[in-house]
Amino acid sequence: MKSSWMITLALAALSQTALAQDAKAVVSAASAAMGVDGLNSIHYFGVAQNGNLGQNNNANQPWPMATANDYVRAIDFTQPASRATWSNFALGVAGAPTLVPAQMVITPQNAAWVQQLEIWITPWGFLKGAAANNATVRAQNAGGKRTQVVTFNSPGKSPGGQPYRVVGTINSQNLVEKVQTWVENPVLGDTLVEVEYTHYRDAAGGLKYPAQMVQKRGGWPTFTAFILGANANPANLQRLMAATGPAAAPPPAAAGPMSEKLADGIFRINGSYNALAVEFADHILLFEPGPQNEARAQAIIAEAKKVIPNKPIRYGVISHHHFDHTGGLTATVAEGITLVTPEVNRDFLMTALSAPRTLAPDAMSKSGKKPVIEGFKGDKRVFQDATRTFEVHVIKGLPHADGLVIGYLPKEKIMIYADMFNLPPANIPVPIPPAISTVVLLDNLDRLKLDIDRVLSIHTLNPNRLASVADMRASLGR
Repeated sequence: MKSSWMITLALAALSQTALAQDAKAVVSAASAAMGVDGLNSIHYFGVAQNGNLGQNNNANQPWPMATANDYVRAIDFTQPASRATWSNFALGVAGAPTLVPAQMVITPQNAAWVQQLEIWITPWGFLKGAAANNATVRAQNAGGKRTQVVTFNSPGKSPGGQPYRVVGTINSQNLVEKVQTWVENPVLGDTLVEVEYTHYRDAAGGLKYPAQMVQKRGGWPTFTAFILGANANPANLQRLMAATGPAAAPPPAAAGPMSEKLADGIFRINGSYNALAVEFADHILLFEPGPQNEARAQAIIAEAKKVIPNKPIRYGVISHHHFDHTGGLTATVAEGITLVTPEVNRDFLMTALSAPRTLAPDAMSKSGKKPVIEGFKGDKRVFQDATRTFEVHVIKGLPHADGLVIGYLPKEKIMIYADMFNLPPANIPVPIPPAISTVVLLDNLDRLKLDIDRVLSIHTLNPNRLASVADMRASLGR
């Protein structure tokens, strides 16, 4: 039995060695065909679009795309490093569109996989990564089309301890037509990143480049480009790689929030994203229980328990599905809190929060708890007992997000909202056209006939204070 087991292991090792040897031949042939041999850097340009992951107008629809004018990218594979530049159209205060320059810089100093993958999932980067990292290969036939599927593991490890896997498909012309990898996401869990490359063209020096690129995350495009030209080993690489302006500062670490009593049993939990804790006879309700990230959500939960002791947090009402407002929901689920949202968001959130989280285990996956999500139908959900009434109203006609809700305390005359109104800077004229989100919010408040004295924004206003309906009307010149 022992000798049989050892023979099996030996055969498996030989098979793995054979796969690696075959992969070297496949990668070598593709590198020769695509002009990757001797390629140390590349420059390409075209017309592109960037998608805003997690900011779709409807939880069940694609991410919104913004045109990236004059898209230019350079990659130095020897570093490895990359810089892409483009311009976005932005609407000024007076309504006049202006071009705003933007760039994405990847350097060895910010070498987390979430950045570095943008180099290694390019067709040329993939072949270089496969050649350097003991790739394996398997043949695949789909619809009569024969391809070679090459796989390698990244040298770095995920927070969960395993390497990131990179899988590329090479067609019969020895061209890379698809590359896949997986990355952690606080909402989506282990998230597939997939790029398709089509319509290859020839450039000088034997370089081949795809005229079209489509990258998807979460099942929908996050980047598309039509490439108009490419250059191998550009002589002006140093200028192309020179970043302009200061590097983006990392986000500040989540800090434990302080609380502010707004009324008996009603507490604002302060932070750059505020939350509201509402006391009922035998439990607590949180409005916005999981914004930003897991640490922030855990701090909100701890503060709610501190100001309202000896009662469980039973419900967490989500203002809307955007990822900056749901990035910490894993902590909320781990606490056993029932999430409450309009029905339009339920399926998306249930699927996202039920996804595997092997790359970066979080509080939810470690707890073993599963999401409990109440998707309510209609335009209103009321929480009520002998001590308190809290109303949740769906805002209608808002382009920003379907299923966005406000919270309202009729006795205390307090409303809480997100993403519809900001205090305008002093001496700024009324915008033309007016801020549509504020117009929609006021129209809904008029429709609902809510009696409101104080208004709490999820995003802390500047200056930091509670606002009023009069502030909203004044911002529109009403």
